[in-house]
Amino acid sequence: MWRYFAGAAASLLLVTGIFFIFQSRAQDQSVIPPAPQPRPAPMLSAQPAALSAPEASPKSREEKRFSRADRDNNGRIEREELLAPRRKAFAKLDTNGNGTLSFDEWGVKTLEKFGGADKDRSGWLSPAEYATTAPPPPKKKRCVC
Repeated sequence: MWRYFAGAAASLLLVTGIFFIFQSRAQDQSVIPPAPQPRPAPMLSAQPAALSAPEASPKSREEKRFSRADRDNNGRIEREELLAPRRKAFAKLDTNGNGTLSFDEWGVKTLEKFGGADKDRSGWLSPAEYATTAPPPPKKKRCVC
């Protein structure tokens, strides 16, 4: 039993000695000077302006929307330019080409889309299968720099 007490006391003395050695070395090392204080920025106005992220002005957003709709870039949007994308989507669903979309035509396209997504033919869509029905991401425009 005395051996355990002697071992614990020796370990405690060893740790204390190492602690004092490191403390004496820390005092011998040169002191690093403190970092310089940052200079205050010159104030141009009495109150600092609140920082905010830059945004496009509503006019520039509207100009971009207008330029997307103006397909022939003549500075005006004609009826055909505005309706052409909608007609293409409608024509994909109007399988018999009679100019009207019946519930049957819509139902057939919807069931075809569901059947194409249901790969394991279980009658229901898993999250991975449902993710395949998402529309494709828009094409990234290349820079013409």
